[in-house]
Amino acid sequence: MTISDPIGDMLTRIRNAQMRKKSSVSTPASKLRESVLEVLQSEGYIRGYEAVEEDGRSELRIELKYYDGVPVIREIQRVSRPGRRVYSSVRTIPRVASGLGVSILSTPKGVLSDSDARDQNVGGEVLCRVF
Repeated sequence: MTISDPIGDMLTRIRNAQMRKKSSVSTPASKLRESVLEVLQSEGYIRGYEAVEEDGRSELRIELKYYDGVPVIREIQRVSRPGRRVYSSVRTIPRVASGLGVSILSTPKGVLSDSDARDQNVGGEVLCRVF
């Protein structure tokens, strides 16, 4: 089975695992997914991730983060979808929850958080937003 929206699939797996209070969740590996997870880890939304080989397939095991039993990620939402791409210039990068959340962008300089994209003066495709 092929997945038409791999980032949306990964975000849904994270959302579902947090609703069930799971400590970790796995998703098929890809470079784009790994880049998004790198941003989530650097921003402090997940504990970490690792690439594992399972049944001949490469997967990413994501360690979820909780604070007093409540998930650190309150809301994780896909913005740009395969049917509707959303692009943003550096001046119009959306702020999530007045700067408390983070938008993740795919830019010519790689996958970056909104603050890093502003610092490097680049825009790009808004992949998702996290709060």
